Amino acid sequence: MCCVFCWRWFVQYCVADQQEDDGCADLTNTTWQQYRQRAKLQVRYLLLTRNNLECAQVFSQGSLSKTQLPPYFNTSLKSKVIVHGYRAMGSKPSWVIDLAQALLRAEDVNVLIVDWVYGASFAYNLVVESYKEVAVQISVLINQLQKQGSKLESFHFIGVSLGAHVSGFVGTLFEGKIGRITALDPAGPMFKRADTFDRLDPSDAQFVDVIHTDSDYFGISIPVGHVDFFLNGGNDQTGCARSKFASMYGYVICDHMRALHVYMSALNGSCALTALPCTSYEDFLLGQCVDCNVFKGTCPVIGLSENSGISVSPVPKEQKVFLITSSSAPFCAHHILVELEVASLDKSAELELTLVKGNQKTHKTVYRTVLAHQAPLCEIDSIIMRNTGARFYRQAEVHVRSVCLLQLPRRETPLCVNKFDVRRGVPWSHDLIQVCN
Repeated sequence: MCCVFCWRWFVQYCVADQQEDDGCADLTNTTWQQYRQRAKLQVRYLLLTRNNLECAQVFSQGSLSKTQLPPYFNTSLKSKVIVHGYRAMGSKPSWVIDLAQALLRAEDVNVLIVDWVYGASFAYNLVVESYKEVAVQISVLINQLQKQGSKLESFHFIGVSLGAHVSGFVGTLFEGKIGRITALDPAGPMFKRADTFDRLDPSDAQFVDVIHTDSDYFGISIPVGHVDFFLNGGNDQTGCARSKFASMYGYVICDHMRALHVYMSALNGSCALTALPCTSYEDFLLGQCVDCNVFKGTCPVIGLSENSGISVSPVPKEQKVFLITSSSAPFCAHHILVELEVASLDKSAELELTLVKGNQKTHKTVYRTVLAHQAPLCEIDSIIMRNTGARFYRQAEVHVRSVCLLQLPRRETPLCVNKFDVRRGVPWSHDLIQVCN
């Protein structure tokens, strides 16, 4: 009975491959009925290259020949392996092809998409129990590609959510010899207290970079790579809804999926998403971390740069780095440290500082903080300050000894304006004349 079942499954699998080979392949959708009837885990692969950018081809272990690789796959090129995560409703991830094409626009590579929707659907606890089996199946494919001439260090895994831990276990099976793992908000539930053998960690690849955007809910809160980017602190992302009456996406998974969208935007190269190392986001916002000396001056950047642009060797492990992003693509923001010194006050005071570049404004009520602005400091046209304190309970006039602006990471001397008064109801402004180098 077992042999008959296996033979029938094999015939059906081959027919499905043949049917898709006649056209363009796509990821699968899983219905509830299929989930209830499933007998074993199914993992399949799609291949995209610059030669078939718009038409993915099925790429299976069985299609590998001892003498010839399937069309389009080039062993002399690097290979990007995309691994999606948990699919609660069994639907295919709509973003996968977009990510693959963004990678191909950035580099001439092979892109392998791991389609394990069938095993990633419906019951999360059961999916977590089977994620290592997915990794084992992927490792068999990688072994076969090695025999055809591919090198372990040429593989770059990009894992989203639970797919990050799948990628990590593939790395474990190869003793950390694969080239790179990029983890986009690695899954947190059932992994936050897991042993390093059971979750992603820096030993899983020669370099592991991680983007955290939902550390307090679906994502993991601890550093699990060589460099861990915590966007806006790693929890709540700007532009994501905070009300349960908002859309399901905005309220439930917007923060979690922001890591993917930021990464895809970074691949376009329109602007650099640069981060600074710091012990905490609170210290970062207070301007306690202004350089990248821990990396010998080179700050990490999100994207495809080797080792995220870090030149120091060896790369520190589990290094937290922080950055502020905007609410929409391309998500880039320049970090500007504001330091304000005032004379002694009789009452408490509240000052609002605004940086203006054309029609772009950013403001905050602060005495020392890091602000985010779409323009670099050298392009800021003017600075405006208002005394926003209540009439009877706050200082009527604030004597400012200095306000200094510093572009981060720190490279030049601060830009300062000295000795002026800010009276209640009368905004103070100062035009800046600067030239970007």
